[in-house]
Amino acid sequence: MLTSEDVKRQAKMLGADIVGIASMDRWEGAPIQMDPRQIMPEAGSMIVMAFRVMRGSLRGIEEGTFFSNYSSMGYGGLTYLYMPLVVINLCRYIEDQGYEAIPIGHQSDWRNIDNTGNASAGKSRPVAPGRAAPDVMVHLRIAGYLAGLGEIGYSKVFLTPEFGPRQRLGVVLTEAELEPDPIYDGPELCNRCMACVRECPGQAISAEKTVKVTLAGHEVEWGEIDCAACDIAFRGGKVAGEDEDDYYMEDLYGKHITRSPITPFKYKPRNLYNTGQAVCGGRGCMRACMISLEKRGVLKNKFKKEFRRRKPWSVDWSQPAGSMDAGADVEEREAD
Repeated sequence: MLTSEDVKRQAKMLGADIVGIASMDRWEGAPIQMDPRQIMPEAGSMIVMAFRVMRGSLRGIEEGTFFSNYSSMGYGGLTYLYMPLVVINLCRYIEDQGYEAIPIGHQSDWRNIDNTGNASAGKSRPVAPGRAAPDVMVHLRIAGYLAGLGEIGYSKVFLTPEFGPRQRLGVVLTEAELEPDPIYDGPELCNRCMACVRECPGQAISAEKTVKVTLAGHEVEWGEIDCAACDIAFRGGKVAGEDEDDYYMEDLYGKHITRSPITPFKYKPRNLYNTGQAVCGGRGCMRACMISLEKRGVLKNKFKKEFRRRKPWSVDWSQPAGSMDAGADVEEREAD
């Protein structure tokens, strides 16, 4: 008989850092386009795995000298290489025990909804009454919550007691009935310090407006996210003013985009692994949050030295490159 302990042991042996299991009834009330039971109606369990983002992969962005490592090794490489191998091999193990299993990494490229959860008009249609339109997108942060791995922070980034915001999530749906883990009820992770709000270069996280949902009987709340502002800042851009005509990247959301002070690149670097173009390096939602959590001493993954060792840098793009004084080209503020 396949047990939860068997599955967790195998998942960690294959390379997952943390593993939790959710029963499918916890998805009751989910929007149809985000309900994993639409993918596998006879699913008995969802296995959720967290894969750490190396703290060191954020080092080069913190120093302003090496950006591609986070986008490749900490973002796209995890999403499109490492996690797929682990979830596929875990499914092989489960199917060898006689239970169907679906490997779902971090990908949902064919999804029918956009970043705000709205249906993409005309993109696809249900094949039968009562079925979702292809493709369903599993909300991975909610999956992590329902599997007991941690909390959803104010920035909507998933937090675990092991790594804070430093992980990406992959899931496996299976017909096997496995013992579920309890919803996380450990030490508080997000204390609403608002470091993510203050440090987000796109000012994409509202300090006042929030989103509230009920997950398995628990009220969960996070800050309202301006997904367009996040998308632009994520790539190192900002909306150009009327007198700015310097090109950084293609227009987005009908707006001309120039470079922001949080990128040292004249033009946006090419994508790595399809979507790995995290030029901002999660300045608010990842780095500022991590710094705050580490200062509070609540994370299990501890380090000999603090992460932020110098004052945050910024680039003054109004000045010619040769005239910039690297010693003065820093911001005086530090994340809380």
